[in-house]
Amino acid sequence: MTEKKASSPGTLYVAATPLGNLEDITLRCLRVLGEVDLIAAEDTRHTRKLLTHFQIPPPLISYYREKEAIRAPQLIKRLLGGESIALVSDAGTPGISDPGAVLVALAHASNIRVVPLPGPSAVTTALSVAGLVNPHFLFLGFAPSKKSQRKALLTSLVDAPWPLVFYESPRRIEALLADIMNTMGDRNGFWGRELTKSYEELKKGPISSLLEHASRTNNRGEFVLVIEPGESVKAEGENLSELLHWYRDNTFLSLKDVSRKLAGDLGLSRSQVYQKALDVYKNKTEPQN
Repeated sequence: MTEKKASSPGTLYVAATPLGNLEDITLRCLRVLGEVDLIAAEDTRHTRKLLTHFQIPPPLISYYREKEAIRAPQLIKRLLGGESIALVSDAGTPGISDPGAVLVALAHASNIRVVPLPGPSAVTTALSVAGLVNPHFLFLGFAPSKKSQRKALLTSLVDAPWPLVFYESPRRIEALLADIMNTMGDRNGFWGRELTKSYEELKKGPISSLLEHASRTNNRGEFVLVIEPGESVKAEGENLSELLHWYRDNTFLSLKDVSRKLAGDLGLSRSQVYQKALDVYKNKTEPQN
């Protein structure tokens, strides 16, 4: 009696789905969703609406962030058994600030074929209508929810020469904009809210105007926020004291933020820089030669 030959591994499809408008789904994506053995969805309830609209019957399994570590090995086992699986998030491209990276990494490690099905992505959708001339950008996903961590991140990016792109929720957009104002100043910005949906809003202007608008508006739907670079000005000073005076007089950074930045830039102890900064920020006289 001969043994049954093991089936070859299936394929993992990383499928981009619409941000809002269902007409944005690609023909290729529709075909693959209708052919795979299983669809791993961030939220099965959300994805079921999409599948029902297009009359696609394959079974669904949940794959949300809190379950990634457990679910990914289970899906790898099924892929190694010959099943093909499509990975989808609630909207846009999986793995871009959405669940998916854990499963994709395991698939590569297991020599399972991974196929991208390109399509909607909130970051590229927003950038395409932001009117930026700079061909480069730095995508940062969601900013930290804790204020101290958020300010530390923004402080580290003050001198970045590229537009900065964040995702943000409606309940935290005001806090993020306020921290940008306090840390980076009133730069030019842009937001895309409810992209491709009926209440889509594209707004461009100084961060102060975006913050004012957010404070008096019912901010429903997630945001893609773009912050343009500030003026490229090099800090002037030959020693720590001169640099502290320059940052005090020429930037919006707080004493703590300046101390953190200079400690990192100069390879000094943060407490050492902070103690020196206390003297500089209290004493308004010019630095001594």
